[in-house]
Amino acid sequence: MKTRFGAVLVLLVVPSVASAQAVSTLNPLYQMVKTYITQSAEQMPVENYSFKPVRTVRSFGEIVGHLANENLDMCAAAKGEKSPRGAQDFEKTTDKAALVKALKDALAYCDPLYTMPDSAFAGETELFGMKMTKLGVLALNVTHNNEHYGNFVTYMRIKGLVPPSSQKQGM
Repeated sequence: MKTRFGAVLVLLVVPSVASAQAVSTLNPLYQMVKTYITQSAEQMPVENYSFKPVRTVRSFGEIVGHLANENLDMCAAAKGEKSPRGAQDFEKTTDKAALVKALKDALAYCDPLYTMPDSAFAGETELFGMKMTKLGVLALNVTHNNEHYGNFVTYMRIKGLVPPSSQKQGM
């Protein structure tokens, strides 16, 4: 069942794999959520980085650190590399500037993957003890970023802020 998880996820997110010449079908989804999570991290005031709606969940800053960790780990798996973060756990970082930098650096590490053709990721890899295609790992990364953007939206609204996806965009 574990090996099917990645395949099911890819089928849900990427219904058809285009030709080998096409840029990853995940790119627009990745670019959108990348913008939203980065803008959220930048826009949340420093005094709210320790905010938790209830004590049993991560603080806003811990989620930023978690996203930095997981983007590095997932993209390293898709690249067939060891995670560049090593033993560093950004979820334990409390400085807003350091967290925003860690998130941006992690996303920059992922960026090249989302401009390659889907066919470049047909090989299998292991992530969190599960075997899946490298493309499945990238789909999971986009999904994970979106899940935590949902947390950001809630935290920002509780603090009276308008999340990036709801802000009026220049046309």
